[in-house]
Amino acid sequence: MSLLSSFTKRSKLTATIKQTAQARKSEGSVADSLFKGAYQGYAELLLDDPLRADALYNWGFALLHQAKTKTGQEAAKIYQDAINKFAFCLLINPNYLGAAINGGVAYMDLARLNQVQPDDELYDLAQKQFETANAIHKGTASYNLACIHALRDEHEACLKALEHSRSNGSLPELDDILADLDLSGVKEQPWFVEFIDALGKKPDSALAANDGSEAHTEESTAEESAEEAGSTEKMADK
Repeated sequence: MSLLSSFTKRSKLTATIKQTAQARKSEGSVADSLFKGAYQGYAELLLDDPLRADALYNWGFALLHQAKTKTGQEAAKIYQDAINKFAFCLLINPNYLGAAINGGVAYMDLARLNQVQPDDELYDLAQKQFETANAIHKGTASYNLACIHALRDEHEACLKALEHSRSNGSLPELDDILADLDLSGVKEQPWFVEFIDALGKKPDSALAANDGSEAHTEESTAEESAEEAGSTEKMADK
């Protein structure tokens, strides 16, 4: 690819990412129209190999956020589409950290949408994605794995994953940990209280903070990923 062509493609990707950001701030048919236009832009970029992984990641990222605005089968279909985009991205670049993390996030969101039990295959698939992310960059998805273990009442594995996340600097903020519904089943366990105490804050607010907010963080914003994602030397922003 010529330098001019590469610059043109990069400019188009940046513009399409901005359209995705605009869609996320919009509602209803306006948002759907903007998302559709963004998907067309990502599809056109896939014709060029150097930006293919970036385009697939950002396409999946956009789908993931659109799915959050939908319900029922419509949301499920969009989540699956996002999962497929992240999977194709990893086929092109097996070290694409954002695709691994957000693939797991999409599976967990889909599992919640379908109201399946923690032993369901969707959680197994999410776990595999987070393990892939950890293999790409140590500890990046350990907190997400801790949440899956907590849902499954696997206390020892949950604590180990939390400690691994802490030792690798990937823990969310304390308020987010205490408010995370996925950890509700372990928040009163002595080992969890001790873990929180070691972080410098008492867990007294754990029950009061149970307001449904979501502590799972995604790899990066769509805008950031255009510059950072796709390089095997880049670290995840948790």
